[in-house]
Amino acid sequence: MKPIGFETHDHLGCVADTMQAAETRCAEKKLHFTPVRRRVLELLLEKHRALGAYDILETLAAEGLGSQPPVAYRALDFLVQNGFAHRIEALNAYTACTRPDHDHVPAFLVCRQCRAVAEADTEITRGSLGRAARETGFVIEQVMIEAKGLCPECARAEA
Repeated sequence: MKPIGFETHDHLGCVADTMQAAETRCAEKKLHFTPVRRRVLELLLEKHRALGAYDILETLAAEGLGSQPPVAYRALDFLVQNGFAHRIEALNAYTACTRPDHDHVPAFLVCRQCRAVAEADTEITRGSLGRAARETGFVIEQVMIEAKGLCPECARAEA
């Protein structure tokens, strides 16, 4: 599946579909999708960019949704634990999951300049990492794949 994040696409539809998938999953799993959690997901979806917790907190505070760091961190923890967002380790930031409707192993293409993030599915079990794990009897529980570079727009600007 083509990575979502750098290409031109129906962004309003993307946001609406992702929010609907989150609503549906929360209803199915009886999860409490609070206004703060909902707003944090909307913020992460706005531009397909990685945001730090304090970037999010700044907006929440301006909108009267809370001004203490635990407000943002609790919402982010909920979103990550339930597959609605991912933590981008290289940036110490978060991005919305572009495929919250199914379990997957994401890989991230992270622009070092503008912090845009594209998410792609990977097939870890079919690749060399999966093969190495099988050959050694290792059980993979979590994989983080992050590639840093320049998004198409920043690469064009730099050229």
